[in-house]
Amino acid sequence: QVQVVESGGGLVQAGGALTLSCTVSGSTFGALPMGWFRQAPGKQREGVSCVSRSGTTTYYADSVKGRFTISRDNAKNALYLRLNNLKPEDSAMYYCAPGLPLQIPFDTCTRGPDRRYWGQGTQVTVSS
Repeated sequence: QVQVVESGGGLVQAGGALTLSCTVSGSTFGALPMGWFRQAPGKQREGVSCVSRSGTTTYYADSVKGRFTISRDNAKNALYLRLNNLKPEDSAMYYCAPGLPLQIPFDTCTRGPDRRYWGQGTQVTVSS
């Protein structure tokens, strides 16, 4: 049974930084692309950043490009998202999820991951 657990969210002031972490158990983590997604109240869930199985190919939504950095450690079954220069509009529940086999990061983020394995999310709140 695949289990996804996100952590690292919190309340920060605009301009601040956070690092989100995600651990995945019960799956061949290194064989799948991974992604971070977010959902603000009243809005659809959107792909923020996604990464290939090896970690060498990444995708970022335009709204976070240059501020967020995705990385993964396949030995630890862990996915990370570094959030720098946070803005109030970054406030949302952040989720990670594995992509579908053979997806490229762009597709994982824009067409969606394997929706069977959403975690509980971690809340990021940015005050102005």
